[in-house]
Amino acid sequence: MDRLIFITGLSGSGKSLAAQCFEDLGYFCVDNLPVAMIDPFCELIERSGDSMPQAALVVDAREGQHLQAFPETLGRLRKRRLPVQLLFFDCSDEVLKRRFSETRRPHPMSGETATLDDALAEERSMIAPLRGLADRIIDTTRYTSHELRAFLNNAYAVGTTNNDLNVNLLSFGFKHGPPAEADLLFDVRFLPNPYFVEGLRHLDGRTKEVQRFLNDVELTGEFFERLTSFIDFLIPHYTAEGKSYLTVAIGCTGGKHRSVALVEKLAAHLHGHEVAFTTSHRDLGKE
Repeated sequence: MDRLIFITGLSGSGKSLAAQCFEDLGYFCVDNLPVAMIDPFCELIERSGDSMPQAALVVDAREGQHLQAFPETLGRLRKRRLPVQLLFFDCSDEVLKRRFSETRRPHPMSGETATLDDALAEERSMIAPLRGLADRIIDTTRYTSHELRAFLNNAYAVGTTNNDLNVNLLSFGFKHGPPAEADLLFDVRFLPNPYFVEGLRHLDGRTKEVQRFLNDVELTGEFFERLTSFIDFLIPHYTAEGKSYLTVAIGCTGGKHRSVALVEKLAAHLHGHEVAFTTSHRDLGKE
């Protein structure tokens, strides 16, 4: 067995999408496997040899009271030094309520409570012990489905190891709120804003015109030199420490010009250094 991923967390936080992603990556996936069946399943995986080297299991509140046995089961697997990792998917209540409203799907615990708020509170209480045991907590509050897929693809593709560092370069606009998932956050609102330059307002930071305007500003070059020096210094140390995912967020006012251009420029820099990375522009297209 090369890797066994347990997926847990709140309903509506992206667990199903994560399971689909892992399946696309070649993992053997099982949704809602009873906790009592985890040990026999692991024995089966170990006996399978190379036929099922990587697996992902979804374990969540649908287990009801049986979920209480999961921490002990997880501890037993870790004592056996199996390559186990627990991912906990979290999300804000406001976004969860919007997602359930948009999909018109009932919350798994709605039959036991009067309101969606009650169901969310009950579920949070039930799975709180699992959150404390998680190897990684993934807050999907501000993730799009595309961004979540990109994150999982980079961090868990077949052939990667837990020691691989995957960098996500994220642009955003402060007026839409800072990204909760950011490990490093840089504010570039001190740079001249192309929004106020005739001919550039309706373009974005991916265009040559906006990039040329910013590159012609001496302050941009000074900042970028310090930024890349800092990032280049940190990456090998994060890798040595065992960190597997790093989100570098760059923000401007609206997330359209300066932050986008700087993320694209940083991506070109990392490409030349053979660092695994993805780019995403969270607020591009928003007003």
